[in-house]
Amino acid sequence: MKQIIFLTCLSFMLFGCSTTKTSKVQASPNIIIVFIDDMGWADVGFNGGTHVKTPRLDQMAKDGMVLTDFYVAQPVCSASRSALLTGCYPNRIGISGALGPHAKHGLNRDETTIAEICKERDYATAIFGKWHVGHLDPFLPTNHGFDTFVGIPYSNDMWPMHPEAPKGTYPPLPYFNDDKIVYSQPDQTQFTKDFTNLTIDFIKEHKDEPFFVYLPHPMVHVPLHVSEEWDGATGLGLYADVVAEIDDGVGRIIDTVNELGIEENTLILFTSDNGPWLSYGDHAGQTGIYREGKGTTFEGGVRVPFVALWPGTVPAGTTSSEPLMTIDILPTIAQWLDVPLPSHAIDGKSAVAIFEDEEDAASPQEAYYFYYRKNQLEAIRWGQWKLHYPHNYRSMLNNPVGSDGVPGKYDWSVKIGLELYNLETDPSETTNVIDDHPKVMETMHRLAARIRADLGDISTEVEGANNREAGKVAP
Repeated sequence: MKQIIFLTCLSFMLFGCSTTKTSKVQASPNIIIVFIDDMGWADVGFNGGTHVKTPRLDQMAKDGMVLTDFYVAQPVCSASRSALLTGCYPNRIGISGALGPHAKHGLNRDETTIAEICKERDYATAIFGKWHVGHLDPFLPTNHGFDTFVGIPYSNDMWPMHPEAPKGTYPPLPYFNDDKIVYSQPDQTQFTKDFTNLTIDFIKEHKDEPFFVYLPHPMVHVPLHVSEEWDGATGLGLYADVVAEIDDGVGRIIDTVNELGIEENTLILFTSDNGPWLSYGDHAGQTGIYREGKGTTFEGGVRVPFVALWPGTVPAGTTSSEPLMTIDILPTIAQWLDVPLPSHAIDGKSAVAIFEDEEDAASPQEAYYFYYRKNQLEAIRWGQWKLHYPHNYRSMLNNPVGSDGVPGKYDWSVKIGLELYNLETDPSETTNVIDDHPKVMETMHRLAARIRADLGDISTEVEGANNREAGKVAP
């Protein structure tokens, strides 16, 4: 992979900076984003996974573009989703971790989501599945640009049967229709099928106008559930069955788009919110060659599967190893729609050149920054290099994993020091080469100083200059 340093302004972009180059796209494309929960990089056939069967996603990869080095901004639910939706690092907008049923904050109304970008072009917008950036009324999807919301407000394990929560900690899991709870304790075996069917119905209903549909499946987050039709279908276990039902659903969505004759004006993106929850063993996914998983900023936690399909615009059968991140999706869509970016600072940059496979197209960012917890800078990726700053992390390396939905116990005592890895030669992050590359370290420390001045870093007690508050409600 080429290493190209872009001499750009600070990591945020201001109003009017979104369309530095005109895309060849003329019409307003329909947009479908399928966002899986806790799916590992290797949980798809097109990335070499053999423990699952994903024929429809593998075909989507053949017909579209695979990004091998696609990242989430943080390896945990709410933070990751806020980054996708707003184009911001989660700590910039006051979101961290996974918001629970008792959280009193969520995505601030002042933030701009992909749905609101689409609304600038009069799109019909919908979300079917898991929201998880605020369950109270001010933070619901219908207050963030979505016309329709059907699904759950946070993770599917945040209910009374949670295996690790004290009894009585979590209320019954609510199921929303727009801003109203219509019932509680939904049948999770129907989640994947129902949310897929709702997406298909929405596409059919709005086939004659531009639409954006966001499908954040609750699966493959534990507890795993699958419909009767797919229970045991793969012969590879429950996890593979759950993945297979998702795979089939994506195929049915593609078939619907093709049958309606709108495929050349429809962009479909498939990815995951973070790596697998490794402590769950056979109920968790796999990362392939990448180290660790969900809840860590090693590659297994932040590098996720990604494929884009848009016949006639995204070239078929292409692969890019240029690094991209969820924060880049909003500005990419904004450029395709010719909509100005928000007037406030965001972190993403348009990757239209990569998706349209322009000659010498490269990552739009000089570097990517991996924060975790409230606001701790843990790692930086710059070109082929990955630098970790000292931090504790959770690991299953020396502990037995769980099985049948009962998790194993993480080792929380492990700590990484200041370590540098060459991802081209050492993608598994095993060999620290910090002493061999003083010039690289000099550049990466300079990048760290710059992002700390912008976003802060609790590990060095540096306050961010441009952080914004999450929305809050009175207790």
